[in-house]
Amino acid sequence: MIEAELKARVRDPEDVMSRLEGHGPGRAEVYQDTYFDDASGTLMREDRELRVRTVHGADGTRSVLTYKGARLDASGSKPEHETAVDDPDSMRAVLLGLGYVVAISFEKRCRNYVFDASGRRMLATLVRVKELDETFVEVETLVGHEAELSGALDDVRTVLADLGIAEHDLTSELYTDAVQARRVGRATR
Repeated sequence: MIEAELKARVRDPEDVMSRLEGHGPGRAEVYQDTYFDDASGTLMREDRELRVRTVHGADGTRSVLTYKGARLDASGSKPEHETAVDDPDSMRAVLLGLGYVVAISFEKRCRNYVFDASGRRMLATLVRVKELDETFVEVETLVGHEAELSGALDDVRTVLADLGIAEHDLTSELYTDAVQARRVGRATR
């Protein structure tokens, strides 16, 4: 599957959340993300991701292992493969045993909204990462083939416009890169 996704900085989080609530109540969740790479950083250098995510929410806790291939275009959309993990500590141990190292870990506070728009199932997520001191919105839908990506991204852009998000607020910066830059900046002070 391909995750057709756009991410934007949110200038008025309360307004965007109010608009999203019009699609139905959001689901508050905390994501604990740990990204793995080989010792030389090959995955991140090649714009690929290997992640164990544990999600804590009102419905309980679940974990997933995710692999994302390199970006297919400037939007940041990537092929994605994900599977449930019953024991995230064991999964981390497997990855470490295979020679991977923890590249970065951080927490995201999210509010997720699932709804239909333009004939597609959409997931809109308001995201706060403490270290970044900003709010972001991600809107995504899944497509089966790269040929469907452009149309799906047009539909995602329509949702973002309906949320009051301007084109100049879009960003393709990865959270991993932004958090790492912030941590390096703090360490050099």
